[in-house]
Formats: sequence, C-alpha cells, structure tokens
Amino acid sequence: MKELDVLLEGFLADNYDDLDASGQAAFLRLMNLEDPDLYAILMGKQSAPDQDCADVIERLRNQKSSRRQA
Repeated sequence: MKELDVLLEGFLADNYDDLDASGQAAFLRLMNLEDPDLYAILMGKQSAPDQDCADVIERLRNQKSSRRQA
C-alpha cells in the first residue's frame, strides 16, 4: 500500500533511531504484518499486538499529524 510505504519510510528516517530496543523490535514486528492489518491498526479498527507496538503506532500517528501541519 503506497500510503503506508510513505508513512513508514518517513518514520524510519526520522524516528526509528530514537526508539529504544523494545520500540525498534516492535516496529519490526509491525513491519511483518500484512498491509491490511497494519492499516486497520493505524486507523484504530484493530488493536495493536502488544503495548510496545501500540506505543510505536501512537508515535506513527503523531508523526502523521505533525507532517500534515508542517
């Protein structure tokens, strides 16, 4: 899904290095999900697999709204 690619590439470039080890591992777990599942989690229609993933999703959402405002 092109939209997910753009969002995730931006997060990877701008935020991944700021995550601690558990956050980086959670990001990688999220990357292993199928696009429709990841999209559903980002849209709040499905729960994140665990709390670390939920924290990364929250950062992704905040990045998304920050980029729109910039």
